[in-house]
Amino acid sequence: MNSHTFRRPAAVLLATGAVALLAAPPALATGGGAAGGEGKAGAVVLRAGLDVGLLNQTAHVPLKTTLNEVSAPAAAEKTALTVTVDGAEGNNPVSVLRADVATSKATADKTRAEAEANLAKASVHVPGLPLLSLIEVEKVTSKAVCEAGKKPVASANALGKVTALGKKVTLSAGGPTKVEVPGIGRIDLELSGTQTTSTTAAAAALRLKVAVNPLNLNVAKVDGEIVLAEAHCESPTGAAPASNPPADPDIKSQTGTGSGSAVSGGTTGTTGTNLAETGGGSLTPYVAGGALTLLAIGGGALLVTRRGRAS
Repeated sequence: MNSHTFRRPAAVLLATGAVALLAAPPALATGGGAAGGEGKAGAVVLRAGLDVGLLNQTAHVPLKTTLNEVSAPAAAEKTALTVTVDGAEGNNPVSVLRADVATSKATADKTRAEAEANLAKASVHVPGLPLLSLIEVEKVTSKAVCEAGKKPVASANALGKVTALGKKVTLSAGGPTKVEVPGIGRIDLELSGTQTTSTTAAAAALRLKVAVNPLNLNVAKVDGEIVLAEAHCESPTGAAPASNPPADPDIKSQTGTGSGSAVSGGTTGTTGTNLAETGGGSLTPYVAGGALTLLAIGGGALLVTRRGRAS
């Protein structure tokens, strides 16, 4: 009784588990289950990383700053950037960037990530050169688009005239454009840099490598890099696009196995029935009765014979 008491619940649990497995869709059929993550995107109008060396001091002052740097989802439209560099220009604010238009925008969801930066009629300054623009541009733009299931795309453009250290320059896509002014310094301008991989894209409209020594307003040297109009993105990740696969192949396989077991059991039952008919068919009672009758007759004959001999 105890064995039945424990076996019945166990059988019920096993049957329930089997039903649950058959009812639940396999993980692979739904692309791994959980929904995918959103893409990533960001943009910045200006990024500066400069090292400012001061006269009368051995120390160098780092100048790291950005304008309108955003990460999705966000947008910014500030058109001016000023910073203060201790010990330079009488500790007065340095106008690093002034522009008529300076915008950045980034958006991202589970299907698409996109970023763009725009700059128009802009001038860039560095400490020690308040009256001479490091560079002036008419318009620069960059854009990066990362869409799920597609190759990321990046583009960057510099439109209109460009002036560097007071000189009009013609930018070339073939390599950096070098501008040098005796007694002031040199700028290397790189046009429209883009880079893409299978899941990311990045673009920068203009990249400036700066090396100037103005010897003005207590500034001895300025080295570093300035990037104008930068955008980048990363494709969304997650489940594969929906499709119409065969109806639950794993479930079919499990159901088929169960049916096979049922058929096998039926075959076993049939075989058992055949064996039972072979050992005890409808003639069995008659055969057994005949044997008993013969046995009784033989016993009677034997008894008569013994009595005859005795007499």
